[in-house]
Amino acid sequence: MAGRYGEDVLAGDWRRRKVTPEVDAEPDLVVEDADSGFCGAVVGFEAGAVVLEDRHGKRRNFPLLPAAFLLDGRPVTLRRPPRAPVPAARRRTASGSVAMDNVRAQVAKASRIWVEGIHDAALVERIWGDDLRIEGVVVEPLDGIDDLDAAVRDFGPGPTRRLGVLVDHLVSGSKESRIVARVNSPYVLVTGHPYVDVWQAVKPAALGIAAWPVVPPGRPWKEGVCAALGVAEPAHMWRRILSRVNSFADVETPLINAMERLIDFVTEPV
Repeated sequence: MAGRYGEDVLAGDWRRRKVTPEVDAEPDLVVEDADSGFCGAVVGFEAGAVVLEDRHGKRRNFPLLPAAFLLDGRPVTLRRPPRAPVPAARRRTASGSVAMDNVRAQVAKASRIWVEGIHDAALVERIWGDDLRIEGVVVEPLDGIDDLDAAVRDFGPGPTRRLGVLVDHLVSGSKESRIVARVNSPYVLVTGHPYVDVWQAVKPAALGIAAWPVVPPGRPWKEGVCAALGVAEPAHMWRRILSRVNSFADVETPLINAMERLIDFVTEPV
């Protein structure tokens, strides 16, 4: 019977049989294909096979079969290395800053940023809101800046109570520039942009228009814009404008520069 069935497979110390080691096929690992004798370095993978390149630059593909390769003269089973996890892309706020996860908004500081009106405040919130909440800085809308110097005195700026003011149409010789010149405090920074209204600080391309309409002198600017664009009410036009602003890329550079200066000023360490 023993001759008929051959050697007893359970005879001997079968529990200590050698197991072919598995090796990650890392780039530049030099192995030999056990069947063909082709020897080369790992240069990649194609259709489930490892690609080997010999010293002459010749490449061949070999299936990743058990014990199909020799490493330093010993049989091994090659396996494809696990892919390294791809790091998650950094999330950005609308202002372009790196978003901070799991960070609560700070309690509001004494320092403030003032803007001329509710449209300015809404646009600032749209772009810089995340940054300002982390810094604990509140943005407050004014009803124009005609009484800016008196409002600044009432605010009482100081080393730990700084004030930044964003002004529309802040150009040489304008009414706004004369008002701003009356404010004189080292703890107040007044800056702004050259546009007649904060609407105009939004890039025309964001609204799908070639340029902002030219409004004749003497006509209210917002009303003139609405008439030229066929919009019935300024409120409707503003909702359209705000809905098209998703990040700093949708507004003009002078507004970005002015806001970044104000944020830096009111958050400057004491």
